[in-house]
Amino acid sequence: MSVGPESQGRASKAGVWALAMELFQRGYQRQMDGDWADAIAYYKRSISTYPTAEAHTFLGWVYSFMGLYDEAMAECRRAIKVDPGLGNPYNDMGAYLIEQGRHDEALPWLEEAIRAPRYEARCYPHYNMGRIYEHKGAWPQAIACYRRALAENPDYELARTAWMRLQARLN
Repeated sequence: MSVGPESQGRASKAGVWALAMELFQRGYQRQMDGDWADAIAYYKRSISTYPTAEAHTFLGWVYSFMGLYDEAMAECRRAIKVDPGLGNPYNDMGAYLIEQGRHDEALPWLEEAIRAPRYEARCYPHYNMGRIYEHKGAWPQAIACYRRALAENPDYELARTAWMRLQARLN
């Protein structure tokens, strides 16, 4: 049985995707090792090989570690364009806006993260929303957000600490 052009195209696309994932994994390892320059290079190579929302998101994450929030947010927007269903870039966008003191702008991004169909860490946008409400002095709303974060992930210590701190202030 001969292999036709259609199956050859699928096979080559799968090979390109596999290479992009390998480059992404190398970038992630470099990132975890604290080698941000190499991480950036690998993520960019992964994206140029086969763009994924994950590679854009993680590239943005490295930029954020360097304080390059404009670049980080640009990568979040690219990630959302590639896959609007992935929740990570919405949460990251909200977190970067919080870091810049742009709390009101962050809320819609965090709400999108919570609604995203492909997101397993909804505790983070709930926690980040809690940070915003706490900053605004809206402690009951902040506590509710921290509790939702804990409902999503009972082991999330940042949310537990924030929730307990605010509960103690209200008593």
